[in-house]
Amino acid sequence: MADTHPKPTLEGEPDSKRAKIGGEDQTYTLVLLRHGESEWNLANRFTGWVDVPLSETGEAEARAAGAMLVDSGLTFDVAYTSVLRRAITTLWRSLEALDLCWIPVHHSWRLNERHYGALQGLNKIETAEKHGADQVHIWRRSYDVPPPPLADDSPMLPANDRRYADVDPADLPRSECLKDTAERFLPYWESDIVPAIKSGKRVLVAAHGNSLRALVKHLDDIAEDVIPGVNIPTGVPLVYKLDANMRPIAQEGSVGPLSGVYLGDAAAVAAKVEATKNQSKAK
Repeated sequence: MADTHPKPTLEGEPDSKRAKIGGEDQTYTLVLLRHGESEWNLANRFTGWVDVPLSETGEAEARAAGAMLVDSGLTFDVAYTSVLRRAITTLWRSLEALDLCWIPVHHSWRLNERHYGALQGLNKIETAEKHGADQVHIWRRSYDVPPPPLADDSPMLPANDRRYADVDPADLPRSECLKDTAERFLPYWESDIVPAIKSGKRVLVAAHGNSLRALVKHLDDIAEDVIPGVNIPTGVPLVYKLDANMRPIAQEGSVGPLSGVYLGDAAAVAAKVEATKNQSKAK
């Protein structure tokens, strides 16, 4: 896949272009990566916190993401991901390509996908046919309206999953809107990821469409009525340049409202974004 954007690089830059760590003119590179296509992405089902593996296409996307990172010259000192296998596997494939399987990897439920409540497992088109496209669009994209919650006896309740045994039950959702996702992810961003970036570590975050949407909304200060239209494609690295205050620096090749630049072919990325947007529309 041809790279139509200037390639952000960390290695091999002259010392004159790299300020000392902690200086006011210091800039940092942060790379965000949504997992490759999952089996339920392929089946067009709401996934949320259900632990679904990558599809064959998703595995290929994850390896391609690693190849794009290699070609860009980027490297990393630490990685962060969720506790869901589709993000973890995508990270593994990328680190394998980069020969960085040895770097520290931090897992947190706070990076999980948005919890889709009672919609989890349902086909998006069939749900739109039953409840109406407008209602499903609100459930999928509204900033502050969550889907119907899981029932008390649902086997999908996070409290039934031992990976959340150490999480305060009061923090475990039964359904989330994007606002809820941001409120549980951004404290972890501030407490763990930002200090790592400011210490000079080169950070890769492999997560999910909505946890990453929550982060880019924060980074780019995207309005609540604009963020519903932002779609992050699977398996394409998104490269941000940040200043000392963790605010994005404008880059050539970025497409508003994001300041980050996607690696890879711009037309292919645009097609993936459009496909994500149209998941609940009948074909």
